[in-house]
Amino acid sequence: MKLFTIGFTKKSAAYFFSKLQHAGVERLVDVRLNNISQLAGFTKRDDLCYFVNTICHIDYVHLPQLAPTQNILEDYKKHRVDWQAYEHQFMDLMKLRLIENSVSRELLKGGCLLCSEEKPDRCHRRLVAEYLQEKWGDIEIAHII
Repeated sequence: MKLFTIGFTKKSAAYFFSKLQHAGVERLVDVRLNNISQLAGFTKRDDLCYFVNTICHIDYVHLPQLAPTQNILEDYKKHRVDWQAYEHQFMDLMKLRLIENSVSRELLKGGCLLCSEEKPDRCHRRLVAEYLQEKWGDIEIAHII
């Protein structure tokens, strides 16, 4: 099973949507806690759903259970914890939520985890993908940069 990840920061709409199309993504899986922010106009929930469907013929789904809690996110963004602590807290949260049981493999098959971070190295979308790879075993992760 192939699972993609992508972040939208520092990407134009043209680049973002063409990357999704060329990768063969079947479903964009929004793993942001807040998917209506103004960070990038084309990635607000309703607009993004319309664009991926119209431009790429890709389904869209928002799965906030794959996002950190507001407290975990704020602690990291406000530098109250470092990346290592954030990663540990988020991994514990995924274990507590049992995401490997609550999220359907079929829903993620050919899917692309979306978050705002430009690169996956310090983003929770990578942690989600790696966690599910460890639990499910047969996942090939492809980060779209």
